[in-house]
Amino acid sequence: MSKTMAATYIKNARIVLETGVLSDGALLLEDGRIRDFGRAGEFAVPDGANVIDAQDRYVGPGFVDIHVHGGGGAFFYQNPERAVKHFLAHGETTILPTLYYDLGKAELCAAIERIKAYAGGGDAAARAVAGLYMEGPYMNPKYGACAEQNKWRGAIRPADYGQLVDTAGTFAKVWALAPEREGIMPFMEYAKRVNPDVVFAVGHSEASPEQVGRLKKYGLRLQTHCMNATGRAGRYAGTRGCGPDEACLLDDEMYAELICDSCGIHVDPYMMRLIFKVKGSDRVVLITDSYVSEKPSAPEFRQVEDLVFDDNGQLNGSKLTMDVACKNMMAHTRCGIVDAFKMSSLNPAKAIGMADSIGSIARGKTANLVFADDAFQINQVILGGKIWKSE
Repeated sequence: MSKTMAATYIKNARIVLETGVLSDGALLLEDGRIRDFGRAGEFAVPDGANVIDAQDRYVGPGFVDIHVHGGGGAFFYQNPERAVKHFLAHGETTILPTLYYDLGKAELCAAIERIKAYAGGGDAAARAVAGLYMEGPYMNPKYGACAEQNKWRGAIRPADYGQLVDTAGTFAKVWALAPEREGIMPFMEYAKRVNPDVVFAVGHSEASPEQVGRLKKYGLRLQTHCMNATGRAGRYAGTRGCGPDEACLLDDEMYAELICDSCGIHVDPYMMRLIFKVKGSDRVVLITDSYVSEKPSAPEFRQVEDLVFDDNGQLNGSKLTMDVACKNMMAHTRCGIVDAFKMSSLNPAKAIGMADSIGSIARGKTANLVFADDAFQINQVILGGKIWKSE
């Protein structure tokens, strides 16, 4: 082992695994990866290892936030460094900066290039950026915050999306779209040719389950913020139709993104419990959908700190961080800490095809870890085997 890269030994930890919590646990980190873990005394500690005392805190996998626009006062496309460091301080060690349909083609391409440049630079925090979540541009213009700012209402044309898809390349991990948009399949086929591993999400849509199902062959396996910015058409007067939410709930292979704010405004707590009951802890993906806005809240929400509103007084994302989202999820659904970590780490990693390297505590995986107390306060963050210290 290199003399300049001493191993790190973590002791007195309650290790959060996929199947439960291992008390009196210890972990050995080496070369940025998890070399071993178990109960104290089960494996040897290398001479000269750095020792961290977890002080009986929970030690779980770093959070994976796949849908987040910005935070700390900055959008990712404006100041990626500032936004990344804001979320890293809250345990988000893998992040997909999210771009929206309020940017035109030139603006989106410039935003992609700016975030790619940051991710490929020398900033230590940049390793948290794993790609992009493209929330659009081809979604249903009837749905979503700031709908009047949608610059992509027209026909879906190769001349428009070709440059966008080429610029994003394999850096785009997710494209959210509305299956009912005319001409959506050629767009998906092209995006798939450019990046065979890309994942599609049904978002801002009123597609029927049949329309959603027809696109699964392209790799559609996510629903963008379940129960938000969706519609459905009833077949008969007085009946409730089925739309993308129902399509997701019925499909055992699809992941449901969930915005879990403190007051249950994005998704009513009863609906959260229904989603959790139907999808289980294996198919719910917690997201922050954090947005940057100085717009005043509606009067009834002035005391709520984790909501964002648009010019029309409509919900426009949140000010959540993933530690708070987990805490809220546990409060609203009574799920346990193991489930909370699965929904905020392993499930999103699986959804974007990165679970072989992140999302859970396992030998050989990247040493991205968070230390949390019983109130889910984050006490320490480890990124790539090194303690992350916010400036």
